[in-house]
Amino acid sequence: MSTDARPGAATPTGAARTRAPRPGVARPTAARATPGRVARDGAAVRGTVGGVSERTGTTPRRGPVQDPNGRRAAAVPPRVPRGSVPAGGTASARATAPRGSAAPRATAARGSAAPRATAARGSAAPRATAARGSAARGAATPATTRGPVPRTPARATSTRPPATVSGLRLPPAEPVQPASRGRVLALVMTFVLLLVLFAGRLVYVQVLKGPEIAEQARAARMASYQVLGARGEITDADGVVLATSVERYTISVNQPKIAEYVARGSDGLDGPAGVAARLAPLLGGNAAELGGTLVGDRPYVVLQKNVLPDVAREIRALRIDGVNVEKVADRVYPKGAVAGNMIGFVNSSGTGLQGLELTLDERLRGVPGHESYERGRGGQPIPGGVSEGTPAREGDSVQLTIKSDLQYKAQAELEAQVAATGATGGALVVMRPNGEVLALADSGSIDPNDPGERAADALSPALTQVFEPGSTSKVVTMAAALEEGLVAPTDQFEVADRWRTPHGETIKDSHDHAVQRLTSTGIFAESSNVGTILIGQRLTKEQRHRYMTAFGFGSRTGIELPGESAGLLRAPEDWQGRDEFAVLFGQALSVNALQAANVFATIANGGVRAEPHLIAGWTRADGTYVPEAQPEGTRVVSPETAATVLSMMESTVAAGTGSSGAIAGYRVGGKTGTAQKFNPSGYTSSFIGVAPADDPQVVTAVILHDPKTSIYGGTVAAPLFSSITQYALQQLGVAPSGAPATLHPTTW
Repeated sequence: MSTDARPGAATPTGAARTRAPRPGVARPTAARATPGRVARDGAAVRGTVGGVSERTGTTPRRGPVQDPNGRRAAAVPPRVPRGSVPAGGTASARATAPRGSAAPRATAARGSAAPRATAARGSAAPRATAARGSAARGAATPATTRGPVPRTPARATSTRPPATVSGLRLPPAEPVQPASRGRVLALVMTFVLLLVLFAGRLVYVQVLKGPEIAEQARAARMASYQVLGARGEITDADGVVLATSVERYTISVNQPKIAEYVARGSDGLDGPAGVAARLAPLLGGNAAELGGTLVGDRPYVVLQKNVLPDVAREIRALRIDGVNVEKVADRVYPKGAVAGNMIGFVNSSGTGLQGLELTLDERLRGVPGHESYERGRGGQPIPGGVSEGTPAREGDSVQLTIKSDLQYKAQAELEAQVAATGATGGALVVMRPNGEVLALADSGSIDPNDPGERAADALSPALTQVFEPGSTSKVVTMAAALEEGLVAPTDQFEVADRWRTPHGETIKDSHDHAVQRLTSTGIFAESSNVGTILIGQRLTKEQRHRYMTAFGFGSRTGIELPGESAGLLRAPEDWQGRDEFAVLFGQALSVNALQAANVFATIANGGVRAEPHLIAGWTRADGTYVPEAQPEGTRVVSPETAATVLSMMESTVAAGTGSSGAIAGYRVGGKTGTAQKFNPSGYTSSFIGVAPADDPQVVTAVILHDPKTSIYGGTVAAPLFSSITQYALQQLGVAPSGAPATLHPTTW
C-alpha cells in the first residue's frame, strides 16, 4: 500500500483505509490523498496539520474506516486542534501490528528512537500525528493510542460498531430515540400547562374575584352589635325622675363554643368546667351548677340578666370565645310605688306594657343603632380596621304635671283612710281647674320595679272603676237650672223628706225629717234629694241629658292613661221609671273618679271644661323642651253661673254636710256624696271640693268604696280632702284667702 505524502511529513504505514471486498468488485489497493482534502483512511495529507485545515482552521469531517479484511471500523475520532497535545502526552503515534503478524508495524513510543516528525509552533511545516483511537488495520489488528481518549457522541443514525481505546472496546453512544423525545416534550407541555393554570388561577383570584374575596374575608372579620337607643325619662313637674333607663348587661353563652374552650397556659381546666370556674366568682354562683348550664348544644343560653357594668367589664376582659356580654337598658323607677299606678312599666325588651309607659311608648322609645368593626381572633377591634355604623337616637323625655311629694302623701293618707274606715278601696284626685292633674292616687298602688301578679290588672281604678256619683252630681243639676234661668240661689222651697214620682215610686232623702223651708242654696247645702227634684224637674229630659253630657258624663276625659272607662249615661229615651228623676241627684248613671272631679274643675274654671291631662311637655334628645299643647276648653256654663254654684258650694262647707272639709285660712267650697250600690250592694262615699273658693287653684276628689265606719262622705271622705288639699296649697305656694265669703241664705 502506498500513500501520497509531502516531503518532510511523517505518515504512518498501514494507515490507508480499506473496505471489505464485495462480490465481483475489485478491491482498491490504496487510497489517494488529494491536496487540501482529508483521505478517507484518516491519515494527514497535504494542507492539514494535526487534522486541522490550514485554510479554515476546522477539523475536516471524517468518514468511516474499513480494515484490510473489509470490516467496518469505528468512526475516526476528531483531530486535535492546532497547538494542542494529543491524549497520552506525546505527539507521536506508533503503529502496532497484531501479535504474531509478519507484517511490519510502525510505532511511536514515548522516548523511543523511532523518528518523530514534529512541526514547530507557528512553523509552516506540517506535522503528522497519529490518529487518536484509530489506525490502519493492515494486519487485521487495530491500532491503539496510549492514554484516555475523549468520546465523541455518535451520530443518531450511526450503526457503526463501538470503537476501541487503549485496547478496550467502548460501548456505542446511545442514540436519542423518538420515544424519549416525546417524553421530554410531554414533560415540557405539562410544565407549561401547570404554569398556565397557576397563572390563570392567580389572575382569577387577584383580578376577577379579588374584590369579592376581599369583601368576604372582611365580612368574616366583621362583628356587629346593636346600640340601644336609651328610653326617655319620665319626670314629675319639678324634674324629679320617676322612670329612667340604666346601663345593664345580659350574660349569655354559646354552648358548642364553650365545649371548645382551651385554657391559656396555667389558667385551669378546659371546656365548660374551666369556663364555669372563671365565671362563677363574678356572677356570684356555684361553679358546679354553672358548669351544668354550660353543657349542651344550644347556641344561646342566658346565664344572668341585669348584670352591673363593672361585673360585665370583668367578664369581657376574660375574652372567652362563646361568652357573650350584651348591653341592655334596664328600666328603673327610683320612687318605687309612688305614681306607679300612672307610670306603669315595661317588659324585658323595654316595651311599655302599662300606664304611661304604654301610652307614650312610641315617643319614649329610642331608635336603636348599630356598630360594625373588624375584630381579631380574640374578638378585639383591629386598630385601623373598618369601623362603621349608625348612631342610636335616644327617646324623648316627658315631664308630667304631677307633684311627686303630693302624690306620695295622697297615696299614703288614702291607704291609711281606707284601712281606718274598713273600705274596700279608694281613689284620690288632685288637679288644677285648667285640667293639670297634680296627683292621682289609688289604694294598693303597685311598684313598677316589681309589679308581680298584679301586672295584668288595671293599674288605676280611679279611671277604670265606675260608680254612681250620688249627691256630688247635684252640682250639674243646680248649674243647669241656674244657667237656664229656672231658679235663683235664694228661691224658696218647702221640702219634705220624700217624694212620689208620677209612676208611683217614692224617692226619699238620706234621713227622715219634717218639712223644711229651704232656699235653693239650702237644698244644695243640705244635699236634699227631694229638694233637688223640685228644682230639676223644671228642666226637660233633653236639657238634663245635654248638661250632663256637657260636663263630661258618658265620655272619657282624654287623659293619657290606658283603660279609662267612659262611665254610663243613657239617652233620655232609654230612661225607665224613676231614671229621669234619679239622674238629678246622681243615680241611674255612673262615672269614674276623674270624671267626677272634672265637673268641679269646670265650675272652678269659670264654667269652661278643660281636658284633664298629665303631660306638661317633652324634652327632645337634643335637649330642647317643648311644652305640650292643650286643646281649648269647652264652655259649659257662664262665668256668673259658675261663680254662683261655687258660692253655694261654700255654704255646704260653712253650714252644711261638708263642714269636715274646711281648711283653716282658706275659703273652701265642696259637696258631699253618698251613693248606694246594688251589685254588689254597698255605698260609695265621697267629697269633692275647691280651694280657695275666692281664687280656685286646687280641686280635690276623695272616693271611698264601701266604708264600714260610716257611709256618709262628709264623715269619712271630707277629712281626707281637707288634709290633702291643705298640703297641696302649701306645695303650690297659694296664699290664704283674704276677705271672708258672703254666702246666700239657706233657709227662709
